[in-house]
Amino acid sequence: MIDIVHVIEYCWRAAEDLHRSHPARANWVQATVRAILDGHSARIVAELRAEHAARARTRQRKDGIARTLAYLDAKQPYLAYHIALALGFPIATGVIEGCCRFLVRDRLDLTGARWSLTGAEAVLALRAVLANDDMDAYWAFHLEREYERTHASRYQGQLDLAA
Repeated sequence: MIDIVHVIEYCWRAAEDLHRSHPARANWVQATVRAILDGHSARIVAELRAEHAARARTRQRKDGIARTLAYLDAKQPYLAYHIALALGFPIATGVIEGCCRFLVRDRLDLTGARWSLTGAEAVLALRAVLANDDMDAYWAFHLEREYERTHASRYQGQLDLAA
């Protein structure tokens, strides 16, 4: 899946070549992006290809249409936004980038810091637990596992109970 923001940017490039007025451009971009989100990207590519060919015959070839057509044609397998939306997946990388910045970069990207893979993983796991407000449940789980590791499993089978 590619970021929908890139698709919108390329659609604006094509709209600048297709329409003179800003309202017409905005309407075209809105309708085109909606069609792509609804799973009709192949139709949009076909329409842009026809428009590009028509303009080439009249020597009005425009770079914005060509670049948008090339981009959408190359990214065709990754434009299944209708499936991602139906499954509740994010279609913009901003959500993922924000999470990475919040969980990883803000904590691990410190001047002079050196992290082992194990140490970084432990810090990030704890940071995720805190960010999700799961600390109480995690701590109860941790204490239970600690008891199992240090006491219950170590002495199991060694004590005979008196009857």
